[in-house]
Amino acid sequence: MNINRRSPISEGYRNVRTNIQFSSWKHKLQVMAVTSTQAGEGKTTTISNLAVSYAQEGKRVLLIDADLRHPSVQDIFHLTNSTGLSNILAYQCSADEVIRVTDIDHLSIITAGPIPPNPTELLSSGRLHEIVESWKGDYDIILIDTSPIMAVADGIIVASICDGVILVVQAGKVKQEYIQKSKERLEHVKAHIIGVVINKKKLNKSESNQYNYYSHRE
Repeated sequence: MNINRRSPISEGYRNVRTNIQFSSWKHKLQVMAVTSTQAGEGKTTTISNLAVSYAQEGKRVLLIDADLRHPSVQDIFHLTNSTGLSNILAYQCSADEVIRVTDIDHLSIITAGPIPPNPTELLSSGRLHEIVESWKGDYDIILIDTSPIMAVADGIIVASICDGVILVVQAGKVKQEYIQKSKERLEHVKAHIIGVVINKKKLNKSESNQYNYYSHRE
């Protein structure tokens, strides 16, 4: 993953990080999920850049790919995905065997692992909540990438065990009613929605000059 701390994209994620910190005065936000309404909206790019931003701040960060159907964190960070979260959830290995320390200081990653035949059952077994709780003492921030909300129940299950959820929306791609339904599904499991990241928003010239760091492209 190429990192340029002075780029508009990096600045944009520092702003997202700052906004999260300001929103957490009532809620402790140590474990956060990032999801989207549907596939292809940029949730994995968002959570990966957010993880790097927190790590650059000096936070001990664990990034977990819990999208067990279409994992892609390994591609962004150029990691192998032969073992990962699915193996931990199936009691096939310990967490210590799959946590990867990256070349980015303070950032560790657990890839999704082999795609299982029963992702929803694995995620809802209670094992994920158990192991995330056990990692809280080792990391300042735990970020979990999840499946899109409207596609399957996986994202809702993951969101329900987190302190907060960020919803990524691609501008102009998703119908308003789908965003509303995603919000309702998250609220149904009492997930704390931190906010929405608008992705791939086209700005006019004046907006671009002033606010171009709020948007990013995959």
